[in-house]
Amino acid sequence: MREKIEKLLNDYKNGKIDVDEFINELKWFPFEDIKFARVDHHRMFKHNFPEVILCQWKTPEQVKGIAKRILERSDFLLATRANTEHFKAVKKIAKDAKYNELARTITVVRGEIKKDDKKGKILIITAGTADLPVAEEARVTAEILGNEVELLYDVGVAGLHRLFSNLDKLKDASVIIVIAGMEGALPSVIGGLVDVPVIAVPTSIGYGANFNGLAPLLTMLNSCAPGIVVVNVDNGFGAAFAATLMNRK
Repeated sequence: MREKIEKLLNDYKNGKIDVDEFINELKWFPFEDIKFARVDHHRMFKHNFPEVILCQWKTPEQVKGIAKRILERSDFLLATRANTEHFKAVKKIAKDAKYNELARTITVVRGEIKKDDKKGKILIITAGTADLPVAEEARVTAEILGNEVELLYDVGVAGLHRLFSNLDKLKDASVIIVIAGMEGALPSVIGGLVDVPVIAVPTSIGYGANFNGLAPLLTMLNSCAPGIVVVNVDNGFGAAFAATLMNRK
């Protein structure tokens, strides 16, 4: 790895590559090997944000170790699917860490969240109140990534008049995240009303035939409304990250 960086630096100094090519090549390395993980410190070059920690299936000590390495090089930290034990471990190395119990996220913000390179607004919509944990994960993610975010909760197809009374919010958004369980019909309805990208998020909320989110996932994948893309079940983080990329200038 060291040899590769030295060669790249020499190529730049000798005029073989320009500064844009130099930075583009740096995007692909390096990473820090801490035995149980390889922390990608150059994620910042790719996404303007450090690597995000998925805490689920990791021990509190593993999460703490990764978080420590990230915070040594960055003013920001986002960890998803975290429990209170993960949070207690991170607190030992970051007293300013915050835990959102509903979203199951850990965040550290030590600098200004820049919004200059974004345009428009991300609107997060849920069909029901039971979808709020996924929506909160999306909100926390979108906000720490520098987006202006607006929320519209509990406007599912079982009472569609609740949605129609908020059409002004739909018209004001540049990207819309729609979160729904049960049969998952809401993204199709919204997709037929707007001219901006719609990111559909199926949730594992519903009765037995919901199959833990498989039913709304298939409904969303089979939507006839144009402009809809679908992420995995309960993936509020993935939806918010994709929305951020769409929302950039």
